[in-house]
Amino acid sequence: MDMPVAAAGTASLVAGDGSSGPDSDVVIETRNLSKTYRDFWGRQKVRALKALDLEIRRGEIFGLLGPNGSGKTTTIKLILGLLFPTSGRALVFGKDASDVAKNERIGYLPEESYLYKFLNAEETLDFYGRLFDMPATLRKQRVDQLIERVGLNWARRRQLKEYSKGMTRRIGLAQALINDPELVVLDEPTTGLDPIGTREMKDTILELREQGKTVLMCSHLLADVQDVCDRIAILYQGELKELGRVDRLLTVQNVTQIQVRGLPEQAKREIRQVIERSGGELLSMDNPTTTLEDLFLKIVQDSEAHPGRRAREGE
Repeated sequence: MDMPVAAAGTASLVAGDGSSGPDSDVVIETRNLSKTYRDFWGRQKVRALKALDLEIRRGEIFGLLGPNGSGKTTTIKLILGLLFPTSGRALVFGKDASDVAKNERIGYLPEESYLYKFLNAEETLDFYGRLFDMPATLRKQRVDQLIERVGLNWARRRQLKEYSKGMTRRIGLAQALINDPELVVLDEPTTGLDPIGTREMKDTILELREQGKTVLMCSHLLADVQDVCDRIAILYQGELKELGRVDRLLTVQNVTQIQVRGLPEQAKREIRQVIERSGGELLSMDNPTTTLEDLFLKIVQDSEAHPGRRAREGE
């Protein structure tokens, strides 16, 4: 029987000796990572990724953003070892991405969950637990915990072919967590979820960080990324265009925002001196923030106007 794509990818996770990489705060590192797709004759067809340099640190939620064709999926596949780079390297837990031993520590939720439709939720998670050679007792415990965690207790014995897209997304997340991974890679995790499911998915992602896990996610829903990510990288046409902490990138540096309580109207003509002299309470004085959507669109427009600009964190 042929194995679906997701199952085949997961099956590769059980190979290797389980040895750990160097003890480091850097979980994922890419060095000059590039990928060029070629046609049958070996001629360059698409340059999907160009000299990507990234570091993703332990315990953070990192967002990978970009329009369609920007290189997000290629980057994820290179990190997972599903593709080989044309040049450069991708390191995960200090191991080359092509080393399958590191995959025992990774959970992956692809954009489309290719699961066995004739299995129910219990059987699906039990199957993936077996791929990781988990003992029966531990496997049953993990299955029960994860079905409860993703809110599918009421449908645990229904075949997946009867699941809605949102329900399939939930069981896909449970599958990605069955091996209690240190690194969780999520591709469009909120696709197909209603507002309640979206909020629960984001809460789960935040819980994973609280447990010390590292999360790499990509999403077209910028508000979701803004809500949960610590740092983001924005790709456009295979190049890194922006990189940094979400709060820093969204801060409008050249504008100051002041909030005051109890300040008389006549005192508003002056700022700090009048606040202090009038006994007002200064609630905050900082920079206002823009939205991730506005930042994203600005970067895309700037990239089209000035091609070739590269991002460096801290600029």
